[in-house]
Amino acid sequence: MTWSTRQLAELAGTTVKTVRHYHDMGVLELPERTANGYKQYRTAHLARLLQVKRLTEFGLSLSEIRAMGGQESPDDAFDRLDAELAETIERLQRIRTELAATRSNQAPLDIPARFGSLAERLSPEDRVMLTVFSGVLQETALEDLRTLMTEHAGEDADLEELTADARDEEIEAVARRLAGAMERDHARFPWLADPGSVALRGRASAESALGNAVAERCNAAQLKALALAKEFMKEGRQAR
Repeated sequence: MTWSTRQLAELAGTTVKTVRHYHDMGVLELPERTANGYKQYRTAHLARLLQVKRLTEFGLSLSEIRAMGGQESPDDAFDRLDAELAETIERLQRIRTELAATRSNQAPLDIPARFGSLAERLSPEDRVMLTVFSGVLQETALEDLRTLMTEHAGEDADLEELTADARDEEIEAVARRLAGAMERDHARFPWLADPGSVALRGRASAESALGNAVAERCNAAQLKALALAKEFMKEGRQAR
């Protein structure tokens, strides 16, 4: 007895579209055809279709199933699948933990979970910057950054209040106060002087992303104050 494509799909609990896709992907052989062109599927096709369906339920992609070609040993297949599932479980558990923390803080989902407790005082621009930071810096650096933001030093408020048209003397005054705070912060967290050292995926890309994020977050006066603060820090070190 043979089956049509639709009958085969129904027997396997799948769809005609899926059967055709498996043919296209090379994981299910095409059957013989009758004289008038109709496909004739047999038991071997049904068994293979059910096998592929089962393997995809385990998380294997069709390209991986095709590459196996029936040559992979059971132990190797089990070990690989178990490792992939363990990685998936760890990722899902991490997501659940982050969701729980975000809900607890009543924070929007676009804010990285570790900064959720600060959500109420974050501007849209701050959210963008923190998202970038979270994407390019290591976990330890992000925890240090959260600590500094939680402390909310007065110098940070001074910088935030600088308007784009601030006078030079205002900018210099803020920069001198900021230099003292930066000096203390760098002593506690040395990576602040070299963010590229705690990059997730390469120094150059991280420094580019961080530099652009800060440049777009701050106005001209604030950027000038930051640059001056670095100069004051440098002068203070040279004087010591």
